[in-house]
Amino acid sequence: MQLKRVVITGMGAISPFGRGVDALIESLLKGESGVRAVPELGHLGGLRSHVAALVPEIDPKEIPRKHRRSMSKMSIYATLACHEALSQGRVSEDVCAGGQLGVVIGSTVGSIDAMEEFFRDYLSTRTLEKVKSTVFFQIMNHSCAANVAQALGITGRILSPSSACSTSCQAVGYGYEMIALGKQSWALCGGAEEFHPLATATFDIINAASSHFNDRPSQTPRPFDRDRDGVVCAEGSGVVLLESLESAQRRGVDIIAEVIGFATVSDPSNMANPNMASMEICMKNALVDAQLNPEEIHYINAHATGTEQGDTAESQAIHRFFGDRVPVSSLKGHIGHTMAASGALELIATIHMMKGGFLIPTLNLDHVDPSCEIIHHLRAMESREVQAAIKNNFAFGGVNSSIVLRRYEHD
Repeated sequence: MQLKRVVITGMGAISPFGRGVDALIESLLKGESGVRAVPELGHLGGLRSHVAALVPEIDPKEIPRKHRRSMSKMSIYATLACHEALSQGRVSEDVCAGGQLGVVIGSTVGSIDAMEEFFRDYLSTRTLEKVKSTVFFQIMNHSCAANVAQALGITGRILSPSSACSTSCQAVGYGYEMIALGKQSWALCGGAEEFHPLATATFDIINAASSHFNDRPSQTPRPFDRDRDGVVCAEGSGVVLLESLESAQRRGVDIIAEVIGFATVSDPSNMANPNMASMEICMKNALVDAQLNPEEIHYINAHATGTEQGDTAESQAIHRFFGDRVPVSSLKGHIGHTMAASGALELIATIHMMKGGFLIPTLNLDHVDPSCEIIHHLRAMESREVQAAIKNNFAFGGVNSSIVLRRYEHD
């Protein structure tokens, strides 16, 4: 069976830097941090981390109320990101309703804010009198994908991966495979996350949340750095519009990049601890799918969250497969860990690096940890032509994923 080539023709972002891809890229280029102190976290007993990277106030009122009322923040973020991606890709309402546009968008869990509100009333009153009719649509695991489809009138396939940090990397990968097989002509792929203290608490309980920089929030997280002390949780949404190459050429739209490889593997060795060998296998499988050799990769956008074990394992995996030749950086020092949205948001930034001929360094990497010195870290902005890049995302539960991108050269 002849597989179709898959390209990216639209991108949308809601990030700690605000609304839109431009806001994200401009802030990354300036070396800014979206992390700030969150005083509310200091009011929670036992929680040591008091920082997060939160989305600035977003006005959701352009979404009609009949759709907005069933959305929590994460679905609002995802819907607005999809609007941006569809606008850039010049996709009409007729395409949305035509059955050939799919949605592959996930989140780590449904809205914890909505769950908390429900149980606060239910457990105190033991009645359902205050429960809103739309609450379930905010807490179901496929809330983002379903709400996007409803708001945009999309009638194609719906898929909602939920694999924490690997969610939107898998979403792009599954959308890529779906289009390559000819099952859909277009797919909106990505992830969304809304911040809740429980996310930070989850990492804090296992000693993996940053807590030493509460008074210096812009200095954390610190991927690969000697003084790193853990994850900073964040929120937002990243979405890319995938399309078959033949469709994009027929429509005459701008082609931003090409997706040429994807792999996702399971590491059953430990629920929480990263595994270097599994990470290496994942990257190898992605390159096999892309039909590239390691020397043909010119940049690696690392998962690197600022944890001691995760950064070390990823450094070792990269070194074993790529050596110390390929430039590597992580963007989590800028935007924190946006969890289910991280793969797509960081993929969007990687695409801009490829198109612009520049590489963004890892923020807060002042002293490379000895355990991570074996790879080529980007410590400053660098001009470099990148023909192909790999994006890594590695999640709790041993869910490892990698996407391979290629700069599109017009045929």
